Parts: sequence; C-alpha cells; structure tokens
Amino acid sequence: MRLRLAGAVLLLAAAYYVYLPLPSGVSEPWKLMLLDALFRSFMQASDVAHALGVCHRIHLLNHVVSWVEEIEARSCPAVHVTDTVLGGVPTRVFQPKGGKQLKRGVIYFHGGGWALCSGRMRSYDHLCRKMAEDLDSVVMSVDYRLAPDAVFPAQYHDALAASRAFLSAEVLERYSIDPERVCVSGDSAGGNLAAAVAQELSSDDALTVNFKLQALIYPVLQALDFYTPSYQQNRDVPILYRPIMARYWLQYLGADTSLEPLLLANNHSSLDQPALSSSIRSKLDWTALLPAERRKHFQPVVRETGSPRVMGEVPQLIDVRAAPLLAEQGVLGRTPKAYVMTCEFDVLRDDGLMYVRRLQDAGVTVTSDHYEDGFHGCMVFAYLPMMSKVGWRSMNNYIHWLDQNL
Repeated sequence: MRLRLAGAVLLLAAAYYVYLPLPSGVSEPWKLMLLDALFRSFMQASDVAHALGVCHRIHLLNHVVSWVEEIEARSCPAVHVTDTVLGGVPTRVFQPKGGKQLKRGVIYFHGGGWALCSGRMRSYDHLCRKMAEDLDSVVMSVDYRLAPDAVFPAQYHDALAASRAFLSAEVLERYSIDPERVCVSGDSAGGNLAAAVAQELSSDDALTVNFKLQALIYPVLQALDFYTPSYQQNRDVPILYRPIMARYWLQYLGADTSLEPLLLANNHSSLDQPALSSSIRSKLDWTALLPAERRKHFQPVVRETGSPRVMGEVPQLIDVRAAPLLAEQGVLGRTPKAYVMTCEFDVLRDDGLMYVRRLQDAGVTVTSDHYEDGFHGCMVFAYLPMMSKVGWRSMNNYIHWLDQNL
C-alpha cells in the first residue's frame, strides 16, 4: 500500500512538473510539454552548476547536447557524408551519389542561440541528409564558433568566411556544384547568420558567383523590441521563452547578462536613446509592418525614458550584421529571392514577418510560409524521438520550395 501511495505521489509530481498550459492551436501539445520538461531540467541543472562555479551553464548544456545528439559522419547508399573545413570553419558535407553531373548547392547554419548545437547533431544530420537526397544537392552544414567562448562578430565572420569559400571556383568545381543554383539557409540564430551573409555578399560587386536564394527558418532578426505581438502572445510558450531569447542576445553580443531585465522592459529602446533614430525605429515598427491579424489587440511598449547604459555598453544592438532587420532598403533590395518560415506560437514570429514585409517593400520576391500550429524549432524535431507532425510538414514544404526554386 505504501509503495502504491509513493508511486502515485511521484506520478502526480511528475505530471505537475511536465504539465504546462498551452494555446489550444499548438500542434501535439503533450509532445511539446514533454520536450519542454526535458529542456527545463537540463537548463535548471546548468544554472545550478553555473551558480556553484562548476562550469558555465552553456558549457554544461553543450556537453549534454554533444553526448546525446552528436553523431559521426556516416555515409549511406544515397549520400556521401564527410567532415571537412570550409573557409577555416569546421563543416559537414553531404554529397548525393549519382544524379546529375552538376549539383545544386546549399550552405546551412544551425540554430541554438549562437551558443548551442552543432551541424553534427542527429537532427541536423537527418535534415541535411534528406535535403541532399531529395534535391540532388550538395549541402554544407557549418559549425561556426559558439558563445560564450566566441562572441559577435565571431559567429558572423565564420558564416561569412564559410560562405565565401562555398562560392569560390575551387569549392564549386571540387564538389561539382552549379554556380547558378546556390542557396544560403539556416534556422533561428542560423537564420540570422544566413540573412546577414546574404546582405553582405549581395552587395559585394567583386564576387563572380552569388546566392540565387536565401531560405530563413524562423529567424531571429532584432533585439530592440521585446514587446512585439509575438513576444507578448508567446512569452510563456516553449521552447523559446522570452527571457531566454534576451539572454541569448546578451551572450552573443558579449554583454553582461545582468542587463536582461532592461532588455525585457524595452528600456534600451526608449525614446530618449540618441542612438535610435526615427529611421532605425521605422524598420521595426510592427504597427505598420505587420498585418492586422498578427497585431491583434496588442499595443506597443515604448518607454519615454530608459537606461542609456545598455546602448552605451552594447552598441552592437544596432549593428546590421547582428540585426539584419535594421538594414537599409537599398541593401535589402539587392538580396536574393527569399523564403521565410514563421510559426504562430514563436516569440520570433514577428521578426520573420516584418522581414518579409521589408524585403517585399524593397522589391524582393518572397515566399512567406506560416504555420498556424507551429512552435519555435519545430522543423528540427521532425524525426525521432519527437516526430513532430508540424515539424515533418514544415520540413517537407521547405525542401519542396527549394526544389521548385533552386
């Protein structure tokens, strides 16, 4: 009897820890709850280790990710897989066997808040392997440096160096890639890097080969407004909570994480900040850039007075290499045809939707692929153990778009 009672108590405690009220429209809520409980457990353990001085919280998380998720480069009957270096940056290459003599080419940047994950993870290996086989494309998955050991602009420089090497005549010839059918892509923080690289290289007239497409998967594109409708609506929706995104930004920019409350209060973008011109503010004015069905009932949060300390200590907040949404219209107008995936239950939804609108206003052809039941990171959870239905659907649609346009 006592064992049964103890078991019931433990079961109730586990259910209490796992259960999380979620919006009614989110895909497969119980799977998302279990995933979130796992993530929260790891993050709480890493916070304890950090507080005790054992190691940095990010280092512990990455050790866990590496132990659970990273796999060796293994070829299969359809795809040859190798680890190499591209522009001085570690990269996993997926080459389809057979098919056409000249292949399409995709360079891909993984997500993880510029601090976590790797192209060697099982989820990204599966994604890139499928892309290589379905598209008859050479896919290069780049392992850029990560925070806290490397901070902005290191990740951007790695992405740019790898992209320049990818577009070089030597690499295109070595891997039999068609120079007229190349794409830059990435998800979340990797989508940020892909957008920034597309902006930089599309403005480089010295290049003889450039990207035909940019494909951005729920990208993070700005850190000046943490009160967009999607940040307000999804502040408590896993797996990317609003405070975690602010922390990722501060770690990426090499800033003091004690500034997190100021970012979350929008104190850093108050009206008395001399560094924020009306031109900069207009580039993320969601009252003008978002459609009414996304603005809903939400109101902007703009402080009259704020903390000058933040912009003084972290001027990178308005560096377009870190925040591609802030780019000038002339720069955006030179970027390639675009695909932007967004998810309804994602704090970053409006970053992507505002970028869609700004690209369109600059004359760029854009496909906006929105998932009403999607959540942040869903595409990389298409495979086991989660096997997310919206993840599988979004991944197939993303690959289909590449197939039709690349």
